[in-house]
Amino acid sequence: MIGILLTTVLSFLLFLILTAIAYYKNRMRRKKILQVAMGIFIFGFIVMAIVVYTFMPTITIPNMLIMNIVVAILFVPLVYGGSKIPVQYQTAHRSLTGVIVFAVAVAVIGVFVYSIFALQDTYDSISKSEEAEARPLNEDNTPISVAPESARNKVQKAMSVVPNTQFYDLGKLQAQQVDGEIVYIAPVEFSSFWRYFRGKETEGYFSIPATNINAQPEFIQNKMRYTNSSFFNHNVQRTVYSEHPDHIQSGEAQIEVDDEGKPWYIQTIYKPLVFSNRPDMDQIKVAVVDPVTGDVETYDADQAPAFIEGSVSSELAAIENEYFGKYVNGWLNSIFGKKDVKIPNESGTESSVTPIFNEGGEMFYFTDMASPKENIDSALGYTLINARTGTLTYYNGQQNQGIMDSKGAVQIVNKQYPEKNWTGTMPVLYNVDGHPTWIVNVLDPNGLFKQYAYIKAADSDFAVFGDTAKQTLNAYRLQIAQDPSSVEGSQEVDLTDKSGVINRVLVTSTESRQSVQFLLEGDTTIYTVNTSKAPLSIFLKEGDQVEMQARIRDNGTATVESMQIDGIN
Repeated sequence: MIGILLTTVLSFLLFLILTAIAYYKNRMRRKKILQVAMGIFIFGFIVMAIVVYTFMPTITIPNMLIMNIVVAILFVPLVYGGSKIPVQYQTAHRSLTGVIVFAVAVAVIGVFVYSIFALQDTYDSISKSEEAEARPLNEDNTPISVAPESARNKVQKAMSVVPNTQFYDLGKLQAQQVDGEIVYIAPVEFSSFWRYFRGKETEGYFSIPATNINAQPEFIQNKMRYTNSSFFNHNVQRTVYSEHPDHIQSGEAQIEVDDEGKPWYIQTIYKPLVFSNRPDMDQIKVAVVDPVTGDVETYDADQAPAFIEGSVSSELAAIENEYFGKYVNGWLNSIFGKKDVKIPNESGTESSVTPIFNEGGEMFYFTDMASPKENIDSALGYTLINARTGTLTYYNGQQNQGIMDSKGAVQIVNKQYPEKNWTGTMPVLYNVDGHPTWIVNVLDPNGLFKQYAYIKAADSDFAVFGDTAKQTLNAYRLQIAQDPSSVEGSQEVDLTDKSGVINRVLVTSTESRQSVQFLLEGDTTIYTVNTSKAPLSIFLKEGDQVEMQARIRDNGTATVESMQIDGIN
């Protein structure tokens, strides 16, 4: 409540100044002015406290300026009218009141102008870097997650296990890692005010694996009083606002679960730049709310407890992408010249971004960037935003330029099964053996998972569909190995003589193709050999000594052109 009272008091500063001037200038009516002003102040304070309690405006200079103007317009005339203070309209502009009004008008214009220049300041506050391309995948990392629509569909069907299920709706799905497994967590939320009034507490949350299309949701009973759908002081947003009325809350609070299975509501907050509401990306914090007691603990985003994956909300990540792409050379350039401007695509699953996890269990938000020019469906690159720190990495190497964007990948999937009305969702760009590849989930009209699609980003005709992640990845790799354009693309890399001992071997097959991938001891490069070039390679096993000629790329992959196997050749 302290935050609400403080905001309400600050909204009356202009009212108090103008009333004090009227009191000072009208000595004969001071008693009347004081009585009327006190009555109006009490009435107005109650009205504004209700407004602040309902809408929770952040204490920022632009917000307080607007609120002070509104309060002054509504209540100062009542003071003048109730006290019968004469107004000299002819000389009003030369009075102290006129000076105050003029100063407020100048302040409004100044804040508006500053907010335009602050666009560049927000861009500068982003922690950012550029890299040519991401690390390639190997057979142990099939980075496919179940689409949120598919997971939500399964959880909705399991809602009947919730006690008093008629009280609740399913809340926001949040991807996170629990006990080493990537899962979606979704709380049950009150469906209406009367459900909240009757129930008081929600029953718990659902958990469903995000990497297994056959997994079923599990309901974990854990009563929560402070939730997104609760009302009055039990609302999470209002609880955070009471503690941090000067911080802007980004998006809706989300559930994250600690190692003991206890849920916590996580709310991203930030202090804006001075004199504006523009975000300062150096000032990102996270408020952690205990849903049982309502206690709030606040941390810098990168210092949050280890179980929290998304200190930075998907909504703030989307804003960060917009500032990074649009205002790289300032506001004027974003409108006229548009030099180096990049527009984030909106194909993501959460606020136009898609959460993904790397092999180390860190969560990132993925977004591909497109040209601001219309009717161009090629990507300029893509960004990954660390979900704990907000650090943005832009991948814009030669391989990532001129490739199709996420919208194009989704359209390819949508056209594959027009009679079934299957659609693509959650497109993510990965580096598969040196080839930018769109990986897309295929869903039916009911949101049920049907297939995976691997689409070569540089060739819209190169698409592989499959029922499982491993099967589709293997089939795609085989087609890549057999594709003449892939071979030609590697001719720019010089042949290198290489020898060593086999450490790991993977043989992948389809109806028409077969290839062998392997690692050498002490070497993390992924070598691929087509059995049509080296038929005996299919008999490779761990411990074999090999000599070969290969085209080794900088991205950690290599194509073998010829090889000799000791004991066989």
